[in-house]
Amino acid sequence: MLVQQVTIKKPVTMSGVGLHTGVRTKMTFKPAPENYGIRFRRVDMEGTPEIPADVDHVVDVARGTTLAVGNARVHTTEHVLAAVSGLQVDNMVIELDNLEPPIGDGSAKPFVDMLLDAGLEEQEAPKDYLIIDQVVHYQNLEKSVDIVALPADDFRVSVVIDYNNPALGSQHTGLFNLEKEFVPEYANARTFCFLHEVELLRDQGLIKGGNLDNAIVIVDRELTSDQLKKLTAKLGIDHSIIIGTTGVLNNKKLHFRNEPARHKLVDLIGDLALIGVPLKAQILAARPGHASNIEFARRVRKLYQQKKLVRKYQHEKKEGVVFDINAIQRILPHRNPFLLVDKIVDFEIDKRVVGVKSVTMNEYFFPGHFPGQPVMPGVLIVEALAQTGGILLLNGVENPGNKLVYFMAMNNVKFRKPVVPGDQLVLDVEMISRRSKIIQIRGRAFVDGAVVAEGEFTAAVVDREPGKQSPSSAS
Repeated sequence: MLVQQVTIKKPVTMSGVGLHTGVRTKMTFKPAPENYGIRFRRVDMEGTPEIPADVDHVVDVARGTTLAVGNARVHTTEHVLAAVSGLQVDNMVIELDNLEPPIGDGSAKPFVDMLLDAGLEEQEAPKDYLIIDQVVHYQNLEKSVDIVALPADDFRVSVVIDYNNPALGSQHTGLFNLEKEFVPEYANARTFCFLHEVELLRDQGLIKGGNLDNAIVIVDRELTSDQLKKLTAKLGIDHSIIIGTTGVLNNKKLHFRNEPARHKLVDLIGDLALIGVPLKAQILAARPGHASNIEFARRVRKLYQQKKLVRKYQHEKKEGVVFDINAIQRILPHRNPFLLVDKIVDFEIDKRVVGVKSVTMNEYFFPGHFPGQPVMPGVLIVEALAQTGGILLLNGVENPGNKLVYFMAMNNVKFRKPVVPGDQLVLDVEMISRRSKIIQIRGRAFVDGAVVAEGEFTAAVVDREPGKQSPSSAS
Protein backbone atom coordinates (compact mmCIF):
# COMPACT_ATOMS: atom_id res chain seq x y z
CA MET A 1 0.00 0.00 0.00
CA LEU A 2 1.10 3.58 -0.62
CA VAL A 3 2.90 5.25 2.28
CA GLN A 4 2.89 8.92 1.21
CA GLN A 5 -0.20 11.11 1.06
CA VAL A 6 -1.75 11.48 -2.38
CA THR A 7 -3.68 14.20 -4.20
CA ILE A 8 -4.51 14.72 -7.89
CA LYS A 9 -2.40 16.64 -10.39
CA LYS A 10 -5.10 18.79 -12.02
CA PRO A 11 -8.81 19.63 -11.77
CA VAL A 12 -11.30 17.44 -13.64
CA THR A 13 -15.03 18.00 -14.13
CA MET A 14 -18.13 16.01 -14.98
CA SER A 15 -21.83 16.86 -15.10
CA GLY A 16 -24.90 14.73 -14.67
CA VAL A 17 -28.09 14.01 -12.77
CA GLY A 18 -28.26 12.98 -9.12
CA LEU A 19 -29.82 9.57 -8.38
CA HIS A 20 -32.28 10.54 -5.67
CA THR A 21 -32.86 14.28 -6.05
CA GLY A 22 -32.81 14.34 -9.86
CA VAL A 23 -30.94 17.67 -9.86
CA ARG A 24 -28.34 18.40 -12.50
CA THR A 25 -24.90 18.97 -10.98
CA LYS A 26 -21.47 19.95 -12.20
CA MET A 27 -18.81 18.33 -10.05
CA THR A 28 -15.09 19.19 -10.08
CA PHE A 29 -12.29 17.32 -8.35
CA LYS A 30 -9.45 19.66 -7.33
CA PRO A 31 -6.01 19.06 -5.78
CA ALA A 32 -5.56 19.88 -2.09
CA PRO A 33 -2.52 20.33 0.17
CA GLU A 34 -1.14 17.78 2.61
CA ASN A 35 -3.27 16.89 5.65
CA TYR A 36 -6.27 18.65 4.12
CA GLY A 37 -8.40 15.54 3.86
CA ILE A 38 -11.39 15.10 1.58
CA ARG A 39 -13.92 17.94 1.61
CA PHE A 40 -17.06 18.67 -0.37
CA ARG A 41 -17.53 22.32 -1.34
CA ARG A 42 -20.91 23.78 -2.33
CA VAL A 43 -19.94 26.53 -4.78
CA ASP A 44 -23.59 27.40 -5.41
CA MET A 45 -24.11 28.59 -1.82
CA GLU A 46 -23.07 31.85 -0.19
CA GLY A 47 -19.60 31.56 1.33
CA THR A 48 -18.95 28.28 -0.57
CA PRO A 49 -19.26 26.16 2.60
CA GLU A 50 -17.09 23.08 2.95
CA ILE A 51 -18.23 19.77 4.41
CA PRO A 52 -15.49 17.48 5.74
CA ALA A 53 -15.93 13.89 4.61
CA ASP A 54 -16.20 12.24 8.03
CA VAL A 55 -18.89 10.47 10.05
CA ASP A 56 -19.30 13.47 12.35
CA HIS A 57 -21.06 15.21 9.46
CA VAL A 58 -23.42 12.40 8.43
CA VAL A 59 -27.04 13.55 8.76
CA ASP A 60 -29.00 10.95 6.79
CA VAL A 61 -28.53 7.35 5.63
CA ALA A 62 -31.82 6.73 3.81
CA ARG A 63 -30.78 4.87 0.63
CA GLY A 64 -27.47 6.75 0.60
CA THR A 65 -25.08 8.69 2.81
CA THR A 66 -25.77 12.42 3.19
CA LEU A 67 -23.28 14.86 4.72
CA ALA A 68 -24.02 18.38 5.97
CA VAL A 69 -22.66 21.48 7.65
CA GLY A 70 -25.47 23.87 8.58
CA ASN A 71 -27.73 24.25 5.57
CA ALA A 72 -25.12 22.89 3.15
CA ARG A 73 -25.81 19.27 2.20
CA VAL A 74 -24.41 16.71 -0.18
CA HIS A 75 -26.49 13.60 -0.87
CA THR A 76 -25.38 10.14 -2.01
CA THR A 77 -21.66 10.58 -1.36
CA GLU A 78 -20.73 6.90 -1.15
CA HIS A 79 -19.82 6.19 -4.80
CA VAL A 80 -17.60 9.26 -5.06
CA LEU A 81 -15.89 8.44 -1.77
CA ALA A 82 -15.43 4.81 -2.79
CA ALA A 83 -13.52 5.96 -5.87
CA VAL A 84 -11.41 8.33 -3.77
CA SER A 85 -10.68 5.66 -1.16
CA GLY A 86 -10.19 2.89 -3.73
CA LEU A 87 -7.44 4.95 -5.41
CA GLN A 88 -6.04 5.91 -1.99
CA VAL A 89 -6.38 9.67 -2.49
CA ASP A 90 -5.93 11.51 0.81
CA ASN A 91 -6.38 15.20 -0.01
CA MET A 92 -8.91 16.66 -2.42
CA VAL A 93 -11.67 19.24 -2.80
CA ILE A 94 -14.89 18.04 -4.43
CA GLU A 95 -16.75 21.08 -5.73
CA LEU A 96 -20.46 20.83 -6.57
CA ASP A 97 -22.89 23.43 -7.85
CA ASN A 98 -25.87 21.48 -6.49
CA LEU A 99 -26.73 19.09 -3.68
CA GLU A 100 -26.00 15.66 -5.19
CA PRO A 101 -23.14 14.26 -7.30
CA PRO A 102 -23.99 12.85 -10.72
CA ILE A 103 -24.95 9.18 -10.55
CA GLY A 104 -23.22 8.25 -13.81
CA ASP A 105 -23.91 4.58 -14.52
CA GLY A 106 -24.63 3.78 -10.87
CA SER A 107 -21.09 2.62 -10.07
CA ALA A 108 -17.86 4.22 -8.85
CA LYS A 109 -16.17 3.81 -12.24
CA PRO A 110 -17.01 7.26 -13.71
CA PHE A 111 -15.30 8.87 -10.72
CA VAL A 112 -12.36 6.47 -10.88
CA ASP A 113 -11.92 7.41 -14.55
CA MET A 114 -11.99 11.11 -13.63
CA LEU A 115 -9.32 10.68 -10.97
CA LEU A 116 -7.09 8.61 -13.24
CA ASP A 117 -7.50 11.26 -15.94
CA ALA A 118 -6.45 13.93 -13.45
CA GLY A 119 -3.41 11.86 -12.47
CA LEU A 120 -2.32 10.94 -8.96
CA GLU A 121 0.52 12.80 -7.27
CA GLU A 122 2.41 11.75 -4.16
CA GLN A 123 2.98 14.41 -1.52
CA GLU A 124 5.73 14.80 1.05
CA ALA A 125 3.75 13.97 4.20
CA PRO A 126 3.28 10.30 5.16
CA LYS A 127 -0.13 8.68 5.30
CA ASP A 128 -1.68 8.50 8.75
CA TYR A 129 -2.87 4.89 8.79
CA LEU A 130 -5.16 3.59 11.50
CA ILE A 131 -3.72 0.20 12.35
CA ILE A 132 -6.44 -1.92 13.93
CA ASP A 133 -4.87 -3.79 16.85
CA GLN A 134 -8.08 -4.86 18.57
CA VAL A 135 -11.41 -6.27 17.46
CA VAL A 136 -14.04 -3.65 16.62
CA HIS A 137 -17.51 -5.16 16.31
CA TYR A 138 -20.90 -3.78 15.30
CA GLN A 139 -24.04 -5.89 15.38
CA ASN A 140 -27.70 -5.20 14.64
CA LEU A 141 -29.66 -8.30 15.62
CA GLU A 142 -32.94 -6.93 14.29
CA LYS A 143 -31.50 -6.61 10.78
CA SER A 144 -29.07 -9.55 11.10
CA VAL A 145 -26.12 -7.23 10.40
CA ASP A 146 -22.60 -8.03 11.56
CA ILE A 147 -19.51 -5.96 10.76
CA VAL A 148 -16.16 -6.59 12.38
CA ALA A 149 -12.64 -5.19 11.99
CA LEU A 150 -9.76 -7.54 12.78
CA PRO A 151 -6.02 -6.83 13.01
CA ALA A 152 -4.20 -7.16 9.67
CA ASP A 153 -1.05 -5.79 8.04
CA ASP A 154 -2.95 -4.31 5.07
CA PHE A 155 -6.54 -3.58 3.99
CA ARG A 156 -8.88 -6.45 3.11
CA VAL A 157 -12.67 -6.59 3.05
CA SER A 158 -15.22 -9.37 2.58
CA VAL A 159 -18.98 -8.97 2.19
CA VAL A 160 -21.88 -11.44 2.38
CA ILE A 161 -25.43 -10.46 1.41
CA ASP A 162 -28.61 -12.49 1.80
CA TYR A 163 -31.99 -10.85 1.28
CA ASN A 164 -33.96 -14.08 1.76
CA ASN A 165 -35.21 -13.47 -1.73
CA PRO A 166 -35.00 -16.13 -4.47
CA ALA A 167 -34.55 -13.43 -7.12
CA LEU A 168 -31.14 -12.54 -5.69
CA GLY A 169 -30.19 -15.26 -3.23
CA SER A 170 -27.06 -15.29 -1.10
CA GLN A 171 -23.86 -13.78 -2.53
CA HIS A 172 -20.38 -13.08 -1.23
CA THR A 173 -17.23 -11.35 -2.43
CA GLY A 174 -13.82 -10.39 -1.10
CA LEU A 175 -11.19 -7.78 -1.94
CA PHE A 176 -7.69 -8.63 -0.77
CA ASN A 177 -5.47 -6.13 -2.61
CA LEU A 178 -6.85 -2.61 -2.99
CA GLU A 179 -4.28 -1.47 -5.55
CA LYS A 180 -4.67 -4.48 -7.85
CA GLU A 181 -8.34 -5.39 -7.47
CA PHE A 182 -10.45 -2.28 -6.84
CA VAL A 183 -10.40 -0.76 -10.33
CA PRO A 184 -10.82 -3.89 -12.50
CA GLU A 185 -12.96 -5.99 -10.13
CA TYR A 186 -15.17 -3.60 -8.15
CA ALA A 187 -15.30 -0.02 -9.44
CA ASN A 188 -17.83 -0.82 -12.17
CA ALA A 189 -20.26 -2.75 -9.92
CA ARG A 190 -23.56 -0.86 -10.21
CA THR A 191 -26.20 0.05 -7.66
CA PHE A 192 -29.29 -2.12 -7.50
CA CYS A 193 -32.76 -2.36 -6.01
CA PHE A 194 -35.71 -4.75 -6.09
CA LEU A 195 -38.65 -4.27 -8.41
CA HIS A 196 -41.09 -4.06 -5.48
CA GLU A 197 -39.06 -1.12 -4.08
CA VAL A 198 -39.07 1.04 -7.20
CA GLU A 199 -42.57 2.48 -6.91
CA LEU A 200 -42.22 2.91 -3.14
CA LEU A 201 -38.92 4.79 -3.50
CA ARG A 202 -40.39 7.07 -6.14
CA ASP A 203 -43.41 7.78 -3.92
CA GLN A 204 -40.98 8.69 -1.11
CA GLY A 205 -39.43 11.36 -3.33
CA LEU A 206 -36.31 9.30 -4.04
CA ILE A 207 -34.66 7.94 -7.23
CA LYS A 208 -35.88 10.99 -9.18
CA GLY A 209 -32.79 10.60 -11.35
CA GLY A 210 -32.92 6.81 -11.48
CA ASN A 211 -33.42 4.88 -14.70
CA LEU A 212 -32.51 1.56 -16.20
CA ASP A 213 -29.16 2.96 -17.38
CA ASN A 214 -27.88 3.77 -13.90
CA ALA A 215 -29.32 0.97 -11.77
CA ILE A 216 -29.93 -2.76 -11.82
CA VAL A 217 -33.51 -3.71 -10.96
CA ILE A 218 -33.87 -7.21 -9.52
CA VAL A 219 -37.18 -8.80 -10.53
CA ASP A 220 -38.83 -10.18 -7.39
CA ARG A 221 -42.50 -10.09 -8.38
CA GLU A 222 -44.73 -10.57 -11.37
CA LEU A 223 -46.32 -7.55 -13.06
CA THR A 224 -49.13 -7.41 -15.57
CA SER A 225 -48.66 -5.43 -18.77
CA ASP A 226 -50.90 -2.65 -17.34
CA GLN A 227 -48.79 -2.51 -14.17
CA LEU A 228 -45.64 -2.30 -16.28
CA LYS A 229 -47.09 0.60 -18.25
CA LYS A 230 -48.00 2.47 -15.05
CA LEU A 231 -44.53 1.88 -13.63
CA THR A 232 -42.93 3.07 -16.87
CA ALA A 233 -45.00 6.25 -16.76
CA LYS A 234 -44.22 6.90 -13.08
CA LEU A 235 -40.49 6.55 -13.75
CA GLY A 236 -40.67 8.79 -16.81
CA ILE A 237 -39.23 6.08 -19.06
CA ASP A 238 -40.07 6.68 -22.72
CA HIS A 239 -39.51 3.12 -23.88
CA SER A 240 -41.08 -0.21 -22.99
CA ILE A 241 -39.69 -2.44 -20.26
CA ILE A 242 -39.97 -6.19 -19.87
CA ILE A 243 -39.79 -8.54 -16.90
CA GLY A 244 -37.45 -10.79 -18.86
CA THR A 245 -36.14 -14.20 -17.88
CA THR A 246 -32.74 -13.52 -16.26
CA GLY A 247 -33.99 -12.12 -12.95
CA VAL A 248 -32.96 -8.60 -13.98
CA LEU A 249 -35.45 -6.13 -15.45
CA ASN A 250 -35.11 -5.87 -19.24
CA ASN A 251 -32.69 -8.83 -19.13
CA LYS A 252 -29.92 -6.35 -18.40
CA LYS A 253 -26.54 -8.08 -18.46
CA LEU A 254 -24.56 -8.08 -15.22
CA HIS A 255 -20.87 -7.17 -15.20
CA PHE A 256 -20.29 -9.96 -12.66
CA ARG A 257 -22.40 -12.87 -11.51
CA ASN A 258 -22.27 -11.41 -7.98
CA GLU A 259 -22.43 -7.75 -9.00
CA PRO A 260 -24.88 -6.81 -6.19
CA ALA A 261 -22.48 -8.15 -3.54
CA ARG A 262 -19.60 -6.32 -5.20
CA HIS A 263 -21.58 -3.08 -5.17
CA LYS A 264 -22.31 -3.53 -1.47
CA LEU A 265 -18.56 -3.83 -0.95
CA VAL A 266 -18.06 -0.59 -2.93
CA ASP A 267 -20.68 1.15 -0.77
CA LEU A 268 -18.91 -0.12 2.34
CA ILE A 269 -15.54 1.23 1.16
CA GLY A 270 -17.17 4.59 0.44
CA ASP A 271 -18.79 4.77 3.87
CA LEU A 272 -15.59 3.64 5.62
CA ALA A 273 -13.80 6.56 3.93
CA LEU A 274 -15.73 8.68 6.45
CA ILE A 275 -13.49 7.37 9.21
CA GLY A 276 -11.16 10.02 7.79
CA VAL A 277 -8.01 7.89 7.62
CA PRO A 278 -6.92 4.80 5.65
CA LEU A 279 -7.12 1.48 7.49
CA LYS A 280 -4.89 -1.49 7.96
CA ALA A 281 -7.49 -4.06 8.92
CA GLN A 282 -9.52 -7.00 7.76
CA ILE A 283 -13.19 -6.04 7.49
CA LEU A 284 -15.83 -8.77 7.51
CA ALA A 285 -19.39 -7.61 6.79
CA ALA A 286 -22.60 -9.62 6.71
CA ARG A 287 -25.64 -7.87 5.19
CA PRO A 288 -24.20 -4.33 5.42
CA GLY A 289 -26.16 -1.19 4.55
CA HIS A 290 -25.53 2.52 4.88
CA ALA A 291 -27.00 2.82 8.39
CA SER A 292 -24.89 -0.06 9.74
CA ASN A 293 -21.81 1.04 7.80
CA ILE A 294 -21.97 4.48 9.39
CA GLU A 295 -22.51 3.16 12.91
CA PHE A 296 -19.51 0.88 12.45
CA ALA A 297 -17.47 3.77 11.01
CA ARG A 298 -18.34 5.87 14.08
CA ARG A 299 -16.86 3.20 16.34
CA VAL A 300 -13.70 2.94 14.29
CA ARG A 301 -13.33 6.74 14.12
CA LYS A 302 -13.60 6.90 17.92
CA LEU A 303 -10.72 4.43 18.08
CA TYR A 304 -8.74 6.59 15.64
CA GLN A 305 -9.37 9.77 17.66
CA GLN A 306 -8.36 7.96 20.83
CA LYS A 307 -5.13 6.65 19.35
CA LYS A 308 -4.36 10.10 17.94
CA LEU A 309 -4.81 11.71 21.37
CA VAL A 310 -2.67 9.07 23.05
CA ARG A 311 0.13 9.67 20.53
CA LYS A 312 -0.13 13.42 21.13
CA TYR A 313 0.50 13.20 24.88
CA GLN A 314 2.23 9.85 25.46
CA HIS A 315 5.59 10.14 23.71
CA GLU A 316 7.01 6.81 24.87
CA LYS A 317 5.03 3.61 24.52
CA LYS A 318 4.87 1.65 27.77
CA GLU A 319 3.29 -1.75 28.30
CA GLY A 320 0.08 -1.50 30.29
CA VAL A 321 0.17 2.31 30.43
CA VAL A 322 -1.94 4.68 28.33
CA PHE A 323 -0.59 7.91 29.89
CA ASP A 324 2.39 8.04 32.24
CA ILE A 325 3.01 10.86 34.72
CA ASN A 326 4.77 12.98 32.09
CA ALA A 327 1.79 12.69 29.76
CA ILE A 328 -0.62 13.46 32.58
CA GLN A 329 1.27 16.68 33.29
CA ARG A 330 0.86 17.63 29.63
CA ILE A 331 -2.90 17.14 30.01
CA LEU A 332 -3.77 18.37 33.51
CA PRO A 333 -2.74 21.73 35.01
CA HIS A 334 -2.28 20.26 38.52
CA ARG A 335 1.21 20.02 40.02
CA ASN A 336 2.89 18.83 43.23
CA PRO A 337 1.59 18.52 45.87
CA PHE A 338 -1.88 18.39 44.33
CA LEU A 339 -1.44 16.06 41.35
CA LEU A 340 -3.14 12.90 42.60
CA VAL A 341 -2.95 10.57 39.58
CA ASP A 342 0.25 8.65 38.77
CA LYS A 343 -0.79 6.94 35.51
CA ILE A 344 -3.74 6.10 33.27
CA VAL A 345 -4.08 2.40 32.48
CA ASP A 346 -7.33 2.34 30.46
CA PHE A 347 -9.01 4.98 28.29
CA GLU A 348 -12.13 4.89 26.10
CA ILE A 349 -12.68 8.27 24.50
CA ASP A 350 -15.84 10.06 25.75
CA LYS A 351 -16.74 6.99 27.79
CA ARG A 352 -14.40 5.75 30.51
CA VAL A 353 -10.96 6.19 32.04
CA VAL A 354 -9.04 4.27 34.71
CA GLY A 355 -6.22 5.88 36.67
CA VAL A 356 -3.88 4.72 39.42
CA LYS A 357 -2.63 6.55 42.51
CA SER A 358 0.00 4.85 44.67
CA VAL A 359 -0.40 6.05 48.25
CA THR A 360 2.88 6.25 50.21
CA MET A 361 3.83 7.43 53.69
CA ASN A 362 5.58 10.38 52.03
CA GLU A 363 2.25 12.08 51.17
CA TYR A 364 2.24 15.63 52.55
CA PHE A 365 -1.11 15.20 54.34
CA PHE A 366 -0.30 12.18 56.50
CA PRO A 367 1.60 14.03 59.28
CA GLY A 368 -1.59 15.91 60.09
CA HIS A 369 -4.26 13.36 59.09
CA PHE A 370 -3.93 11.70 61.54
CA PRO A 371 -0.74 11.70 63.68
CA GLY A 372 0.08 8.10 64.53
CA GLN A 373 -2.78 6.73 62.41
CA PRO A 374 -2.36 7.99 58.84
CA VAL A 375 -5.54 8.00 56.71
CA MET A 376 -5.94 9.61 53.29
CA PRO A 377 -8.59 12.37 53.48
CA GLY A 378 -11.78 11.36 51.70
CA VAL A 379 -11.95 14.71 49.95
CA LEU A 380 -8.60 13.95 48.31
CA ILE A 381 -9.86 10.58 47.08
CA VAL A 382 -12.72 12.50 45.48
CA GLU A 383 -10.17 14.94 44.05
CA ALA A 384 -8.17 12.03 42.58
CA LEU A 385 -11.34 10.72 40.92
CA ALA A 386 -12.09 14.17 39.52
CA GLN A 387 -8.57 14.59 38.14
CA THR A 388 -8.84 11.17 36.50
CA GLY A 389 -12.17 12.27 35.04
CA GLY A 390 -10.42 15.31 33.58
CA ILE A 391 -8.77 12.97 31.06
CA LEU A 392 -12.23 12.44 29.55
CA LEU A 393 -12.16 16.09 28.47
CA LEU A 394 -9.44 15.37 25.91
CA ASN A 395 -11.87 14.92 23.04
CA GLY A 396 -13.43 18.21 22.02
CA VAL A 397 -11.30 20.48 24.23
CA GLU A 398 -8.28 22.14 22.70
CA ASN A 399 -5.26 22.64 24.96
CA PRO A 400 -6.71 20.87 28.04
CA GLY A 401 -3.71 22.06 30.05
CA ASN A 402 -5.16 25.57 29.76
CA LYS A 403 -8.48 24.51 31.29
CA LEU A 404 -9.68 24.15 34.87
CA VAL A 405 -12.52 21.98 36.09
CA TYR A 406 -14.60 23.37 38.96
CA PHE A 407 -16.98 21.22 40.99
CA MET A 408 -20.62 22.33 40.80
CA ALA A 409 -22.24 19.43 42.63
CA MET A 410 -21.42 16.11 44.28
CA ASN A 411 -24.12 13.48 44.76
CA ASN A 412 -24.29 10.09 46.43
CA VAL A 413 -20.71 10.37 47.67
CA LYS A 414 -19.85 7.51 50.00
CA PHE A 415 -16.63 6.44 51.71
CA ARG A 416 -16.55 2.71 52.30
CA LYS A 417 -13.11 1.95 53.75
CA PRO A 418 -10.09 4.00 54.90
CA VAL A 419 -7.13 4.38 52.55
CA VAL A 420 -3.72 4.09 54.22
CA PRO A 421 -0.02 4.16 53.21
CA GLY A 422 0.84 1.22 50.96
CA ASP A 423 -2.57 1.15 49.26
CA GLN A 424 -2.89 1.55 45.53
CA LEU A 425 -6.00 3.44 44.46
CA VAL A 426 -7.57 2.35 41.20
CA LEU A 427 -9.74 5.23 39.98
CA ASP A 428 -12.51 4.15 37.60
CA VAL A 429 -14.48 7.05 36.08
CA GLU A 430 -17.19 7.00 33.43
CA MET A 431 -18.90 9.82 31.56
CA ILE A 432 -22.60 10.27 32.34
CA SER A 433 -23.27 13.29 30.13
CA ARG A 434 -21.55 16.21 28.49
CA ARG A 435 -23.28 19.43 27.47
CA SER A 436 -21.06 22.21 26.19
CA LYS A 437 -18.89 23.13 29.20
CA ILE A 438 -20.83 21.12 31.79
CA ILE A 439 -19.90 17.50 32.44
CA GLN A 440 -21.29 14.78 34.68
CA ILE A 441 -19.16 11.82 35.71
CA ARG A 442 -19.50 8.81 37.96
CA GLY A 443 -16.42 7.55 39.80
CA ARG A 444 -15.41 4.65 41.99
CA ALA A 445 -12.11 4.18 43.81
CA PHE A 446 -10.88 0.66 44.54
CA VAL A 447 -8.16 -0.86 46.72
CA ASP A 448 -7.45 -4.54 46.11
CA GLY A 449 -10.74 -4.85 44.20
CA ALA A 450 -12.90 -3.43 46.99
CA VAL A 451 -14.72 -0.08 46.62
CA VAL A 452 -13.34 2.48 49.07
CA ALA A 453 -15.16 5.56 47.73
CA GLU A 454 -17.71 6.45 45.07
CA GLY A 455 -19.86 9.31 43.89
CA GLU A 456 -21.37 11.32 41.05
CA PHE A 457 -19.95 14.73 40.16
CA THR A 458 -21.04 17.70 38.07
CA ALA A 459 -18.34 20.12 37.00
CA ALA A 460 -17.83 23.18 34.80
CA VAL A 461 -14.91 23.53 32.38
CA VAL A 462 -13.44 27.05 32.41
CA ASP A 463 -10.44 28.74 30.83
CA ARG A 464 -7.40 29.12 33.04
CA GLU A 465 -6.31 32.75 33.35
CA PRO A 466 -2.88 33.31 31.75
CA GLY A 467 -0.05 33.44 34.24
CA LYS A 468 -2.10 32.19 37.18
CA GLN A 469 -1.58 28.98 39.07
CA SER A 470 -4.33 26.42 39.37
CA PRO A 471 -6.35 27.22 42.54
CA SER A 472 -6.59 24.40 45.07
CA SER A 473 -10.40 24.61 44.99
CA ALA A 474 -10.39 23.33 41.42
CA SER A 475 -10.45 19.66 40.75
